[in-house]
Amino acid sequence: MTNDANNNQTSRRNFVKQTSLIAGGLMAAPFLTRANYFSGSSDVIKIALIGCGGRGTGAASQALLTKQNIKLVAMADAFRDRLDGAYKELTTNGEIDASRIDVPEDRKFVGFDAYQKAIALADVVILATPPGFRPIHFEEAVKQNKHIFMEKPVATDPAGVQRVLAAAQTAKQKKLNVVVGLQRHFQNSYRELIKRKDLIGEMTSAQAWWNNDGVWVRPRKPGQTEMEYQMRNWYYFVWLCGDHITEQHIHNLDVINWFKGSYPIKAQGMGGRQVRTGKEYGEIFDHHYVEFHYADGFILNSQCRHIPGTMSKVDELFVGTKGKIQTGAANIVDHKGKVLYQYDRKAENNPYQTEHDELFEAIAKGEYKFDQAENGAKSSMTSILGRMATYSGQIIEWDKAINSGLDLHPKTYTWDTVPPVTPDAEGYYAVAKPGVTKYV
Repeated sequence: MTNDANNNQTSRRNFVKQTSLIAGGLMAAPFLTRANYFSGSSDVIKIALIGCGGRGTGAASQALLTKQNIKLVAMADAFRDRLDGAYKELTTNGEIDASRIDVPEDRKFVGFDAYQKAIALADVVILATPPGFRPIHFEEAVKQNKHIFMEKPVATDPAGVQRVLAAAQTAKQKKLNVVVGLQRHFQNSYRELIKRKDLIGEMTSAQAWWNNDGVWVRPRKPGQTEMEYQMRNWYYFVWLCGDHITEQHIHNLDVINWFKGSYPIKAQGMGGRQVRTGKEYGEIFDHHYVEFHYADGFILNSQCRHIPGTMSKVDELFVGTKGKIQTGAANIVDHKGKVLYQYDRKAENNPYQTEHDELFEAIAKGEYKFDQAENGAKSSMTSILGRMATYSGQIIEWDKAINSGLDLHPKTYTWDTVPPVTPDAEGYYAVAKPGVTKYV
């Protein structure tokens, strides 16, 4: 850092001191412990990875590839083999400077409480466990005064959304930077399209798609407890994943909310298990179709599907009184097809990298720039609202749903804990039935 930079920017060390004072006059003397200073060489930003699966490993890689002075100092996961796999991948990645990884055995934490120990050692935390754990991990990171990158979705049920919203307010008071992995917000083409959204006049409706073949399956192994099996195969259990409408389709739903500048007030839809019906697929649907209504009459028709051999499409379309925004084509056209704006694809970026570049740049400069937790929670709730509508077959209102107190999670987390759902004698899990399943 140059002398000019030192004169013109708040030092990282001073920034951490400043952000440890909570609004409302609460002096935070305990927050000014050495654990909250950037330590080692004076400008090193210490990071901890919580959740060492594929996405967590990818997020850590992207953080380590930023231009800032960053060091990975702690890792945590429920499973030791996942942690070891991530550590090996990171340390053998030829693009990453090996000196940026300093995670000895005593800073590798395993188990359900591992996150607390790892968070305590860092300045910035990456939260990338299965989504069901995000609310408690986010709460802890905010409590410990850390800047945060957390993957989407940020909750799988209304109770979790409420926890994230409450912690988000505290994070805002503490001026903790929070970025959520809804990477379209960092993609150049989307940023340019939203600047020009007025070209289509008044928005009247939208469509969104996340249709593809589906994802991995991890079969049950001998000796596993039910909790371990569900944790290993987390994608197929609602308390952990939220169903694919929440785990994947949230990206499209978030884009609609972002461009619209609001969130839906109610939803109705349909869905089920038509092809993916085996016991290995837990309890989630293989298709959802939801009609979301917004307060001004705007309607979003959304669809997501996991069925091999069918049309694959991941995209969004906005319709207005004067034209359309086609995000996949990165253009805006009038109703006769005339192109009003075309983004130059040569200028496209890697938004997964950009979200880390911009987050760590802000932290390095001592800036409070990112406050994405509330939107992350509300876009997660949008997907949950859709799931509640498809599972029940009823019209579900936002206010009733978010205040329903619906909590899908166990009261304690141990390997012997009985999960919220268990299989029958033949190994099958109960699946929601429209017209029978009730929520609010």
